[in-house]
Amino acid sequence: MKTIVAGGLGECVHVAGITNFLRLAENAGWRTVFLGPAVQIETFLEAVRREKADLVGVSYRLTPETGERLLGEFAEAADELHTQGVRFVFGGTPPVVKKAQSLQFFEQVFDGTESPDFTLSFLMGGSTREPAVENFPQTTIERIKWKAPYPLIRHHFGLPTLKDTLEGISLIAESGYIDVISLGTDQDAQENFFHPERQNPRRRGAGGVPVRSPQDFREIKEVSQKGNYPLMRTYSGTDDFLRLAEMYVETIDIAWAAIPLYWFNRMDGRGPWDLEGSVREHQKLMSWYGQRKIPVEVNEPHHWGLRDAPDVVFTVAAFLSAYNARAYGVKDYIAQLMFNSLPGFSDSTALAKMLAISDIIKPLAGPDFRIWLETRTGLLSYPVDRDAARAHLSTSIYLQMTLHPHIVHVVGYTEADHAATAIEVIESCRLARRSIENAMGQPDMTYDPLIQERKEQIINESNQMIKEILSLAPTGVVDPLADAATLTNAVSCGILDAPQLINNPYAKGKIRTHINRNGACVTIPQ
Repeated sequence: MKTIVAGGLGECVHVAGITNFLRLAENAGWRTVFLGPAVQIETFLEAVRREKADLVGVSYRLTPETGERLLGEFAEAADELHTQGVRFVFGGTPPVVKKAQSLQFFEQVFDGTESPDFTLSFLMGGSTREPAVENFPQTTIERIKWKAPYPLIRHHFGLPTLKDTLEGISLIAESGYIDVISLGTDQDAQENFFHPERQNPRRRGAGGVPVRSPQDFREIKEVSQKGNYPLMRTYSGTDDFLRLAEMYVETIDIAWAAIPLYWFNRMDGRGPWDLEGSVREHQKLMSWYGQRKIPVEVNEPHHWGLRDAPDVVFTVAAFLSAYNARAYGVKDYIAQLMFNSLPGFSDSTALAKMLAISDIIKPLAGPDFRIWLETRTGLLSYPVDRDAARAHLSTSIYLQMTLHPHIVHVVGYTEADHAATAIEVIESCRLARRSIENAMGQPDMTYDPLIQERKEQIINESNQMIKEILSLAPTGVVDPLADAATLTNAVSCGILDAPQLINNPYAKGKIRTHINRNGACVTIPQ
């Protein structure tokens, strides 16, 4: 195990940057020795010799002119160690970093603007100046493990023209703040990619980038190959599911698939399939990705939540998502948990619901079915005011970190007004990164007795609803919860229901809900 010795030089007592650097170094497998603040040159170098350091981290965050003199003295005193192969890096404020660079002594300098990805890449043997793809894992699970305890940062992006999208993705990748770019394609790309005769020129670019050929996808992937070399994923589409999946793997090396169970069909008007047929096709698609060991997210529960479904339906939908993913051969399952949905939820009840989901799906996990948690802020929860929206993004993610997610899906602070530009995506992810860093070591909010009480209540109600769904299966159905006909019946008979499904051809839409005084979404007795 290689050793890093680091500390604040001279009279400098500011060491927060050093401790963050050493935390990342420990994650990268280094033995770390922290010397503390205000370390004199000779004391510093004595420790370097005593600990037989391979890498030395020096920090100074005070006056640039004083820092330049002090760093010059340090470099002169450390020259013998430098000649012997000991490596030296420097961290400080941007003005002091410029002075340090002029000495041409330090192998690498850090001014605080680097993302954890870049710093981690350097510690793994790469360079922040010329990052290469081999320094950044290119599969989802490898990257999760590589970046832990920090979660991967994911953001949605897709503009109404291919040109603007290409330029934006290039900027996003170069920034190094996003691990996963979720490519947002327009509705015709999702539904009619292989059917140009069904495409409507008037809605070109509606809701995302109008990709129209495999080459478009290849170009998008190509421009992302820089910076921290983010992974890429996109919608599973609403028709021709397997053909799209094959193309996604071949063109963008899709990081993971997001597949609904009940949605993106004639029930929500986003695809040509009837409900039961759609469920069957989605199950086949889960199996296809599972056979190739590509992770799958079943983006199901928040679609119910966005239609005002009660907490129990939200939770049961989350359980059915995980259950079907396991039943159809998915090996790595990404459980997406949308906070702040609906607007009006209290933080405590939102957290209780997410804890209930985590607990209710946990027994499904095993050696052949690994569960990875992904959190996000609710789509409908953002205020229009930009300053308020920034604050909302930051506080929401701080709350989400209570679950120690493996992935944080950042929803841009502009969501209530417009689709985020590349610059706004980067700004949103910088805000998210700061919230994540602040949350390291946060108090454990799960011990709140009211949160625990609400969690248990949701679990009990959910287990009862699952029993009701099981009772729908006719004799001879071996696995009712993975049976498309039984699952469809759970909607058509009204067990799974939401107020906004009124007048829907497949659902009852008779249930009524409201946010109670405690901030939970519950059914109104009729």
